[in-house]
Amino acid sequence: MKKRIHKHESASGLTERQGAILAAIVKEYILSAEPVGSKAVAFSYSASLGGVSPATIRNIMAELEGAGYLAQPHTSAGRVPTEKGFRFYVDSLLEVEEPTEEAKDVFRKCLDGPSNIEDMLTGATRVLSSLTGCAGLLFIPEREGFVIRQIRLLPVERNGLVVVFVSTLGLARTRFVRTDIDISGLDLERIGNYLNSIGGGLTVGQLWARLREDMAKERNLYDELLSKAYSLCGALFSQDTAGAGGEDALYLDGKVNVLEQPEFRDNFDRMRGIFAAFEEKRLLIKILDQCAGVDGISIYLGSETSVKEFEGLGFVIAPCAAIRPGRGSLGVVGPVRMNYSKVVPLVGYASVLLSKVF
Repeated sequence: MKKRIHKHESASGLTERQGAILAAIVKEYILSAEPVGSKAVAFSYSASLGGVSPATIRNIMAELEGAGYLAQPHTSAGRVPTEKGFRFYVDSLLEVEEPTEEAKDVFRKCLDGPSNIEDMLTGATRVLSSLTGCAGLLFIPEREGFVIRQIRLLPVERNGLVVVFVSTLGLARTRFVRTDIDISGLDLERIGNYLNSIGGGLTVGQLWARLREDMAKERNLYDELLSKAYSLCGALFSQDTAGAGGEDALYLDGKVNVLEQPEFRDNFDRMRGIFAAFEEKRLLIKILDQCAGVDGISIYLGSETSVKEFEGLGFVIAPCAAIRPGRGSLGVVGPVRMNYSKVVPLVGYASVLLSKVF
């Protein structure tokens, strides 16, 4: 299964043997989360390396360390891949695995079962987390993608009103507004019919712009009922000038999968920092949004995210055309040491499957 990966600028110039040994070290480190020694590489990867001796492997490991691809935590320890080493591995050496039929079936059942889009997207995020052992992510920039299919007006309390915006994908967003306008049940129904007649196919922000334009040009031409509609909507939209209901939607599942990784679970300060970063919605959106319009799968490692709090973490992100062409993205976040051979095709499969559902 071949997936197009959006490649970052990476180093070059390694010999075939150096690349093979770097790949072996990365794979071993992914499995063990421990520094890798030359004897372990020689024992586990003898066939793929052509029977290279531990002594030769040690010399090449020293060369790779000198070039910045490996690091040695302690003098007597083996080596671990650096961020540069992982980047070269991902861009030049990665061999992806076809998702198993069992994994594909889990995804299909997840998308076939729910009766509404909200449960479907939540389920897709949960399945990504479960199958990859990382945290699943799905991002919908709703200010761009929330297109109105229906508007409902529901009276609550005294002079209170809940406005429900339902998108073309079935997503629902609500806003509460208080008004001093005396509106009967019949008036409310007629106002709702009017808003639906002009709002279908628009984003919420576009609807507000349309209303403001009509209010400025034709306010005096309408009867008392439509004047009430304008006043009601003016009260609603003035509370949310960005577009009443256009918040970005971020689905996140499986944070504990990341926090339980060996790199973090024994470091309380690091664990607390990662947890706090996950709670900062804007930090995750910063990563996901820059991948929304990219063709293919994007992989960001540690410092490449430009977010200090995410150092030591890796992101595998695919565009989510199911939400809107060129907008939205889904993927996973985990340790830089995640199993990219398995994770990359699973993220790609989820992206393609979501696109086929809509």
